[in-house]
Parts: sequence; structure tokens; C-alpha cells
Amino acid sequence: MNVLFRFDSASWLADRVVGLASEGLSVRLCSEQEESGYLSALPEADVLWHILRPVTAEAIECAPKLKLIQKIGVGVNTIDLETAKKRGIAVCNMPGTNSRAVAELTLLLMLACLRRTVGFDTLTRAGQGWSWPLEWQGGLGEIGGRTVGLVGFGAVPRLLAPILTAMGAEIIYTGRRSYPDVHFPFVTKDELLARADIVSLHVPLGEGTHGWLDAASVAALKPGAIVVNVARGGLIAEAALVAALASGHLAAAGLDVFATEPAAAGNPLFALPNVVVSPHIAWLTRATFERSLTVAVENCRRLKAGEELLHRVA
Repeated sequence: MNVLFRFDSASWLADRVVGLASEGLSVRLCSEQEESGYLSALPEADVLWHILRPVTAEAIECAPKLKLIQKIGVGVNTIDLETAKKRGIAVCNMPGTNSRAVAELTLLLMLACLRRTVGFDTLTRAGQGWSWPLEWQGGLGEIGGRTVGLVGFGAVPRLLAPILTAMGAEIIYTGRRSYPDVHFPFVTKDELLARADIVSLHVPLGEGTHGWLDAASVAALKPGAIVVNVARGGLIAEAALVAALASGHLAAAGLDVFATEPAAAGNPLFALPNVVVSPHIAWLTRATFERSLTVAVENCRRLKAGEELLHRVA
């Protein structure tokens, strides 16, 4: 079975996927930066392993043998699902494989915002570690004693909430529904915005969630609140977020995702000293890859055997 894996892989990962020949898979790695090479490789692909670069209708039409688009991760908003459906191509994701990594980076971003990690790092590297602005003193904080509002309560919040509780935070959550097995308070969106010292987004991007944190919602946030987003950039109205951070209405933001990716150097968020950023790598650990490859290989086996696929979403 021919698998096209579109990702810029380090040598260890390249060696790992070449070794999948023992599983009956011929895996071809293709850089996410090479559009022409990608399109020329698609005609021979039975399976596409997809991470970030969008899978467009054009790409799907270039792949007459394609039977499965396997998302290495959870969100499938970067896949043209309608075209895949018309072609009868299965689309699967792998919920849970990256949850621990995402939960840990979420916590890291919260702490980096509270402790001004980036600012202190910059000054220390410049030999000015004992000359930081005195006005920072009053803004340095701790997780303990704060109310953290989780938007959504899927796999990542379920890992994150107990950690935050152990650190002394109060947890509230909102979403499309409450969960009977979750013992944290379920609140309305308006109540979460008004109460939370830290708002952390953990919902997929789609109908009903695009622009979830719009200009009105940003304005409704508690003064001095922190926003963390490791889900999808389209959940937030970036212009409104920039204005609230620049005015001091919000204390800080920790962002792993952006409305347009890869984010350009001119993104106005990057000019703000109270913003901590990373380039959509919350999921990215070696352990995540190992768990993900297990699922991806198993779905290839099931596809070949005509068995029901794991985590089919379309």
C-alpha cells in the first residue's frame, strides 16, 4: 500500500516511517513546502497522511487511487470534506493521541503569560536581567487562586483540569453541553467570560464556533484576563484581541494558533510584549508521533482488510 506522508520530517522520523515497510506500507515523505512535488506524488497514493497544510479539492482530484485521508491529529477543518465525500474517500482522525502534549503546552502558555517568561528571557540574554521594568511586579501571578474557564471539555481539558486544580485553580467550563461525569461547574458563555481570570479554548473550528471569541466577547472578558488558544486561530477575532491587549483590558495572551497560518511576520500580535506565541506545535512531541503512527498503521491495515476504520469522520 502506497502512503504519502506530507510533513517535513527529521531523520529519526524518516527512518521510522521507512521501517514501516515491514507492515506492508511503502511510505513516501513529502515536504509541506513542496507543492509541485506533492501534487506529482498524489497519483500513486492509496493513503494520504495529513498534518497541517490544507488538503484541497485540487489535491484530491490529483489522486485517483486515494482511498483514505488520515489526519495525524484531530481537527479536520483543513480537509475538503465535501470533495472527499463525493469521491468516496474515507477521512479519519485520531482523537487522544496528542492530548497530553496539548494539555502540557496549554499549561506552559498560561504560566508563561503569568510570569512574563518571554520578557525576562529577552532581558536576561541581553545582560539586563536585573533591570526589568518595575511595573511588571504587580502583574506577575500564579495559577493558584485563579478561576480558569475552559471552553469545551474534551480530551485535553480532561487532562488539564485536574492539574490546574492541584495547583489551586478553580475550574469552570462551557460548551455545547454539560457532561454528567464532569464535576466542575458548567456555566453559560457569558458567565465564563465574566468570571474567568484565564480563558482557554479547546473546541474544534466549525459552524457555531468560528469567531467564538468575537469583539463583543473580548469586551465582555474580565479586565486583566488572560486568553490561551491551542485549538484553532479562527475561534478568535484577532483584531479585537490585539486591541484589548494593547489597551490593557487583557493582561496577556498565549497563542499556538492563528487565523492565517503560517502566521506572517507582520501579524500585529507579534508586536505586543504581553503575547506569548508558538507555531501550531502544541501537539508536537515524539511520544505523540509514536501514538499517532500506531493508529495510522492500524487504519491502513483495516483499509486493506476491508474492516471498519478507526475514528472515521467522513
